[in-house]
Amino acid sequence: MTDFFNWLSGMVWNEYFIYCFLAVGLFFTIATKFVQVTHLKDMFKLMFQRKSSKSGVSSFQAISMSLGSRVGTGNIAGVATAIALGGPGAIFWMWLMAFLGSATSFIEITLGQVYKSKLNGEYRGGPSYYIEKGLGLKKFAFAYAVLTIVANGFLLMNIQSNTVAASMKGAFGIPPIITGLAMVILLALIILGGVKRIAKVSEWLVPIMAIGYLVVCIIILGANLTAIPAVFKLIISSAFGAEATFGGIVGSAIAWGVQRGFFSNAAGSGGETFEGSAAEVSHPAKQGLVQAMAVYIDTWVICSATAFIILITGMYNVKPSGSEALATNVPGVEAGSMNVQLAVDSVLTGFGYSFIAIALFFFCFTTMIAYYYKSETSLAFINRNKKNGRAWLGYLLKFGILFFALTGSIVSASTAWTLGDIGLGSMAYLNIIAILLLTKPALKVLKDYREQKKAGKDPVFDPVKLGIKNADFWENEFKTDTLDNGMELKKSRTDQSPSGKLQPLVKASQPEKV
Repeated sequence: MTDFFNWLSGMVWNEYFIYCFLAVGLFFTIATKFVQVTHLKDMFKLMFQRKSSKSGVSSFQAISMSLGSRVGTGNIAGVATAIALGGPGAIFWMWLMAFLGSATSFIEITLGQVYKSKLNGEYRGGPSYYIEKGLGLKKFAFAYAVLTIVANGFLLMNIQSNTVAASMKGAFGIPPIITGLAMVILLALIILGGVKRIAKVSEWLVPIMAIGYLVVCIIILGANLTAIPAVFKLIISSAFGAEATFGGIVGSAIAWGVQRGFFSNAAGSGGETFEGSAAEVSHPAKQGLVQAMAVYIDTWVICSATAFIILITGMYNVKPSGSEALATNVPGVEAGSMNVQLAVDSVLTGFGYSFIAIALFFFCFTTMIAYYYKSETSLAFINRNKKNGRAWLGYLLKFGILFFALTGSIVSASTAWTLGDIGLGSMAYLNIIAILLLTKPALKVLKDYREQKKAGKDPVFDPVKLGIKNADFWENEFKTDTLDNGMELKKSRTDQSPSGKLQPLVKASQPEKV
């Protein structure tokens, strides 16, 4: 069975698919006129907006949920694996993947907002929603929803719990099954509370865990300050074959840099659209920009911090698949979180193992919470036309997720990663097709946002004006009604006065006297 999974993973992650990610990101970068650069100021400003409602979460809560999903084992173990299999040059390709992926993320998140729905009093959106509404392909949308449940709820869940269990055993000697049971209990307490509880937990937990991890990384780098330029040079030269030791594995550097960069920030998979679609904003492009920034934070900040402390302390081995070892700095150490633990411990003696184990617990736990939310949103899509909502499917989903969270703690690391790669890669196949076909409406939304900003307005989205069909949430939210008193009102939260009362936009003409 292991051989079959390895074969299937190789089929999914073939070289054409890997280069496809870079090509798609480049296409969206050019099509959007470098949106990930030209709107950096807006990204920062919008990221901290805390306006929410009973139906939606704030932009800050949405990006916290998204970062909770993106920032996980991929930022620690994934980076170490990329270096081990692709050499230091793999980090450069992770950076490039993030730059191009930021434009891809803008497109998919914007589409998620455009075609979102309000189901049972909550905002829901994602690839299944924009595939059905934007493309009219119901079976395609259903297939993506099912795949999301399988990939996020079951396959990817294995990786997170497996990483936590392994780190806790190494740091504190806790048996993996005990760690697994503890995570299941905590996870159950969160997911039973719904999206609002998930958002609240992510809002305070994600910033704390990210800042704490970065502070320790800065301490490590500060202790080796003079070596930073040399490490940066090593990354760049290795990426282009100019470094003597790692110059011959440029292909592996590209492949593993792109693959592990994608696993970390997930731009293009559609997996990060669910949280962004739940945000309360007046224009879809706003949340698209916020989530584009999340890609930078995930890869350029957190993954880079991990890479630099591993490389600057020399706590890594390099052995590409099918090749002889090119570097053996820590003999007998399997690539993963152990590299980071050794790097931290080399400066802060006796602190590395326990700190990384705890950091991984929080990183992975918030990712598991986000995986549940994506799966639950996909199930809501499947049940959207059912009066009773097939409640039993919801209970089955919760049970399945908790079950895989437990089993993931005891399976082998290689099996967990292989299954996760298959699941996330399969989602990307379907989503990339969808967002390429929906490029036109996404670019219309961006153009509208830019024009309103240029006119000095706070952008408000009107799909009818732009000729975008089936954006039913926005059509209902911003439709114009004629009231009995002869005044026309636009039902928009942005058109409310400080007192909360809707203000008249246009005075209706008086009826002619007969």
